[in-house]
Amino acid sequence: MGRGNEWWESVKIGGGAAPIETDEGWLLFYHGVSGTCNGFVYSIGGAILDIDNPSKVKYRCQNFLLTPEQWYEERGFVPNVCFPCATLQDNASGRIAIYYGAADSYVGLAFTELDDIVKYIKDNSVVNDSDTEIGRR
Repeated sequence: MGRGNEWWESVKIGGGAAPIETDEGWLLFYHGVSGTCNGFVYSIGGAILDIDNPSKVKYRCQNFLLTPEQWYEERGFVPNVCFPCATLQDNASGRIAIYYGAADSYVGLAFTELDDIVKYIKDNSVVNDSDTEIGRR
């Protein structure tokens, strides 16, 4: 999976929490970086990777899922950062907890539901030609 064409991941992308296995494929929360006149902004995005060939992106969210908006995400050692670090999934309820770094000074915690986030990513997907190639980027 390479850098996307969307503004919020136009500088670079990178890993985040370990992927979660779903019926649709591997659910991946990753970070995208954009450049502004005030420096870089790190936002959290979501993608679903092929279960057998994770280098192939099936769905990739056009929009960020979380971007710095709260004071603890905007102010800190490295300002304007939301960086996914870990997830916990409750299989019985489908609830996912996403632990994320906020401005490299705090730890944030966001919640979502598996079915909701998979549906959102699929409904708002933009996949590039290079995303569907199997292999290393």
